[in-house]
Amino acid sequence: MARAVRLSDYAGAAMMGLRREASATLNAVGLPMGFQGLGGLPDALDILPDDLYAADPDRGEAIAVGRFALAGDVHVVETARDIWHEPAPTRAFARRLHGFGWLRDCLANPEDGSDAQARELVDSWIEAFGRWNGFAWSHGVLSARILNWLRCGEVLFNTDDTDRKARRLRFRTLLRQARYLQRSLPIAHDGAIRLRCATALALTGLCLPRQAALQKAGLQALSREVARQILPDGGHVSRSPRACAETLIDLVTLRDAAERAGVALPADIDRAMDRLAPMARFFRMSDGGLASFHGGGECDHTALAHALDRDDVQAKPFGFAPHSGYHRAEAGGATILLDVGKPAPGALGTSAHASALAFELCTSAGRLVVNCGWHDDQPASWREAVRATAAHSTLTLDETSSALLFTQGWKRDLLGPRLVFPPGTVTARRNEEELGVWLEGIHEGYRSRYGLSHRRRVFLASDGGDLRGEDALFRPVSDGPPDDVDVRWPFAIRFHLHPDVRASLSRDSMSALLVQPDGDGWRFRTDGGPIRLERSVYLAAGAPPQRATQIVIQGDAEPFGAGDRPPNRVRWAFQRLGRIGGAGGDTE
Repeated sequence: MARAVRLSDYAGAAMMGLRREASATLNAVGLPMGFQGLGGLPDALDILPDDLYAADPDRGEAIAVGRFALAGDVHVVETARDIWHEPAPTRAFARRLHGFGWLRDCLANPEDGSDAQARELVDSWIEAFGRWNGFAWSHGVLSARILNWLRCGEVLFNTDDTDRKARRLRFRTLLRQARYLQRSLPIAHDGAIRLRCATALALTGLCLPRQAALQKAGLQALSREVARQILPDGGHVSRSPRACAETLIDLVTLRDAAERAGVALPADIDRAMDRLAPMARFFRMSDGGLASFHGGGECDHTALAHALDRDDVQAKPFGFAPHSGYHRAEAGGATILLDVGKPAPGALGTSAHASALAFELCTSAGRLVVNCGWHDDQPASWREAVRATAAHSTLTLDETSSALLFTQGWKRDLLGPRLVFPPGTVTARRNEEELGVWLEGIHEGYRSRYGLSHRRRVFLASDGGDLRGEDALFRPVSDGPPDDVDVRWPFAIRFHLHPDVRASLSRDSMSALLVQPDGDGWRFRTDGGPIRLERSVYLAAGAPPQRATQIVIQGDAEPFGAGDRPPNRVRWAFQRLGRIGGAGGDTE
């Protein structure tokens, strides 16, 4: 049974909110910031951590002329440093701006003076926000900024530029931010944010000379958090593939810095990395990116590849992640990932999606079936929509998500945009045989409201050229007969296609021809037609949102469920046709 929100959840959230408000008030009046315990400022970083993430020179050139494109918005200023003195268009834009993930793009700009401009942007931020700002110093933004400054450390801290005073102020501000993290870590939001805060604290302690106390505090905090948040199968407790991969990337950066510093990492961190790398491979599709589930997109392909290249074990992906709740099957160049778990509970579910039994399919030619997904560079107006069941390749009953968000109001303001879980469970099983792999899952997200459970069966043939599935809605025998035998509920089974896939309907609307970029053709068939091709959107690859197509099968569910009754059972298949000569046309 999924746990309902309890009175203690409200009390705990209210207490944490009061602690954060008190901390913000004290910092705003300058009490904690008045300390003189920074000690002698260093002249350079002892360790320069690697930056595994890919830079975008085009964005760097745009920033150089005052054009900032972040979180789906574009903000133009007269000179780049003016960005700190104008209101941001959205909070999401401001988070990305103050996190400095774009700083590497400035350094990749081939124009002369790009290094100096990067330092100027940091220095102007320090002038405006270096003492304190409640938003800019919030834990998620602050931890990202520290990590990004350190990754650009050679230009910011280890270059003998003419202004030694400015460099010392950068060190002073970096230390001030790290000390704030050290004091306030217990009130950071639980989950990936707190984990990244601990990583930022530990990396600062490793990179700066004479900061053994910061290093010790950071490594101890990180050891506690990975023990709490990294599941036995290597997934992150949020069930987000991106959270798993980004944690691995951060820890690889930390481990390399520790090796250069001659520091042994705590055993909990080493064990977490041993589990994270195989799990990141589990979530990785053939194009090098991640499957998109629970608030994450494809991730930075370059950073993920670099992190996995530094894994000594190089283990092959396994088939079932029991703690994270996913099945993976691959054959003949085709890979399918099926979500067979419940969304993360409580505060860990503020980015979770209602994606029970959704799947993604990738072939040797690229992604074929996807979920709409998410990326932090997308417009915030899309965020809530893509968390709904209809934004995933699965069945939706009565246009209602299998797990619901809190509606706007004081509960959501207090607890955050977490999911409200209906009673029920998600169960799964797997059967591997010579002909292929059978995957099956059942979720009961609709049982309390409609009395029906959803079962999905999927078969991937051993040659990878045939994926067959069946979706059924049934009433569990233990529930007895329904109260109203005449009621009917509409359902829709959606298969969101990657934007690169061209789709065309057959004349009888019972099948569709799908053509991938290299000309590989697939035929989609169903016994539940006629089918429709509708517009969709793909956000997992980054801004802007990409237009896409979805295949939709619709029907009416009757209250007794499937059993031998065909209305509640739909079979479908994706079958490889081979090379298609021209554009997709009629598939009669």
